Amino acid sequence: MDNRYYIFILSDSLGETASHVARAAMNQFLNKDYVVKKYNYVRDADAVEEIVIEASKHKSMVLFTTVMEELTNTIVTMCATHNVICHDILSPVLKQFGSFFGDKPVRKPGTMYKLDDDYFERVAAIEFAVKYDDGKDLRGLKYADIVLLGISRTSKTPLSMYLSHKNVKVANVPLVPEIQVAKEIFQVPKNKLIGLTNSPEKLNEIRIERLRALGLSSDVEYANFDRILHELDYAEKVYKQLGCPVINVANKAIEETASIILEITGLNIKLK
Repeated sequence: MDNRYYIFILSDSLGETASHVARAAMNQFLNKDYVVKKYNYVRDADAVEEIVIEASKHKSMVLFTTVMEELTNTIVTMCATHNVICHDILSPVLKQFGSFFGDKPVRKPGTMYKLDDDYFERVAAIEFAVKYDDGKDLRGLKYADIVLLGISRTSKTPLSMYLSHKNVKVANVPLVPEIQVAKEIFQVPKNKLIGLTNSPEKLNEIRIERLRALGLSSDVEYANFDRILHELDYAEKVYKQLGCPVINVANKAIEETASIILEITGLNIKLK
């Protein structure tokens, strides 16, 4: 005999709201043997009936978040017919908000996760930033909206990822004195190139912390002050050769630097 408790989660969208509420509630009850069965994008009576009949075969509770009023009524009716406990998570909240705003909800499923052009552009920009991070594939430079250059620990990757969430396609390339600057960088239009720099003191501090985090000794060339000065001098020469603008990221938040980059490159994007 199956003595487990069954939690059926129904939603006309992804069902994340009901899942989170169910988990939060269940965590308050210890040592209970339960099974969670989740059904998303449930939008017709036939699907509801099939799920409720399945629930009736067990010791079950149906939790649901449906904004379509007819579907909500169907779930309540069918659960009553088959003697299954159910709880409408969303309708009481919608009713309260309706009274508060003096308006009616649109009752349209999936509005929280609307997949519009902006969403897909953002996903594409994030994937672009990951693919062309740290000079992994220089073929992507010609497709980038912005190309960031800089020595290690000048915030190239954090800036790339931050800007990618604003739908900006960013590639970044590290500058190392021992490695010749790739010819692909010289082919990038100057209005897309941004050089990043930092104060030697800040770089020394950041690199030492980085080495400690990796469990390595801080007494290596990577964090050596003279080495840092050499790298900064090399980067400055590269920037002059390229004729690109340079931003000192020392004591600047990522958001502030990103705003400066967008202003310099002329990309009309508002940072929120």
